[in-house]
Amino acid sequence: MSTHAEELKLRLMTIELLRTAKYKRNITYRELSSKTGLPVTVLSRYAKGHVLPNTARAKQLWKVLTKIVGLERELRSRIKFNEDGYFDNTEIIGDFNILQQAANHALAKFAGKRVTKVLTAAVDGIPLGTMVANALGVNLVIAKKSKEVGVKVFLEETYALKDSGVTMTLYTPKDNIKRRDSVLIVDDMIKTGETQAALVNLVRKAKAEISGVFSLIAVGDKWKDKLKFREGCPVEVITYVKSP
Repeated sequence: MSTHAEELKLRLMTIELLRTAKYKRNITYRELSSKTGLPVTVLSRYAKGHVLPNTARAKQLWKVLTKIVGLERELRSRIKFNEDGYFDNTEIIGDFNILQQAANHALAKFAGKRVTKVLTAAVDGIPLGTMVANALGVNLVIAKKSKEVGVKVFLEETYALKDSGVTMTLYTPKDNIKRRDSVLIVDDMIKTGETQAALVNLVRKAKAEISGVFSLIAVGDKWKDKLKFREGCPVEVITYVKSP
């Protein structure tokens, strides 16, 4: 997708978020004005579709509006840990509205950056990865836990699951990631960072570039030690929760 197309999509998405705040959450223009710093008349013209904000203002509005009516609040309301420190993410990864909002968020964050592929791990990362790839207008690459019949050469990465003594291997057809690619790694949740680090290593084995990491939820912060990036490589997480 061209930068111009991405920027136009971001501007339109921002208007939809503004309309959600005004018409679905019944937030007054006066309240929105105080939070965004924009005049009531300008917000009204945006919400009614009389004019689109420019890209810089759209990014400014998006940043403010997502805190008011955005995805983070919705995600946090659905995260409930059990006594063993796990939570059921079925409601999250199966909710089209959440996935659409997350894809819009990824587009707002990575619009203008070079992304040629989205990489995720099977299976829970696939719904989010699909939506993000669609929003960015690029192909999705899925790293699986088994080799597919008919594929001759794979990239593979083996890693140990924390405190379990169990090893896992991720595979993806070698030709799916080219040297010239710039890959966005997408996953629904980061907890230990081991799966995401394995995805990073797959990209590096292909001698491709990592454009960033995007996730709905991150648990704690110990996972940061696993992910080592060059300076300026963004890690975008919708919401952070404490380790139970």
